[in-house]
Amino acid sequence: MSENNLKTHLRYYGISPWEIEVMYSYLNPRFVISQEEIEPEDEEFVSFLDWYIPLDFNEEFFKWFEFKRWEQIKAVFKEMKRRRGSGNAIKIKINFLGNPKITFVLDTEEKQWYDNSIEKIDFVLELLPYHLNPEKIPSDVSELIYKFDPKAIRWRLNFAISNEKKYVFNGDKWSLVS
Repeated sequence: MSENNLKTHLRYYGISPWEIEVMYSYLNPRFVISQEEIEPEDEEFVSFLDWYIPLDFNEEFFKWFEFKRWEQIKAVFKEMKRRRGSGNAIKIKINFLGNPKITFVLDTEEKQWYDNSIEKIDFVLELLPYHLNPEKIPSDVSELIYKFDPKAIRWRLNFAISNEKKYVFNGDKWSLVS
């Protein structure tokens, strides 16, 4: 992977300058960073961070980004939750802009499950070939959205977007939403 001119984008509200600075220090060696402070979009959350990574979600990304750096980013996310307490305090979206785009939505209320969700993001790598099996997903999927299920204590496929149609995953099958 080329390290030259890869651009990552951070959109956020309710995130402290210190938290952004720490994120910046970990991302800067790998990316050109653009950031955008936005108006609150979701009244359920005090803080929101939307991180766009211009790469595929795969093992190559983690090797290139480096395990230690990924662990540091996870620690920042956990600290953000700790500083805000339980409840709907913070929502983080991590968007890998590959093909298909893979998005992780971290919005678990309980800190223990929130921390657990952060720890298990890279575990999804093992399930990805199964999830991307053409016989198991809608055709021409352009985006998969994962949400952490605190009852099952694991990441689950939540939505798929294909040809401007949105599908929801319930139980063991996909259903058209719109």
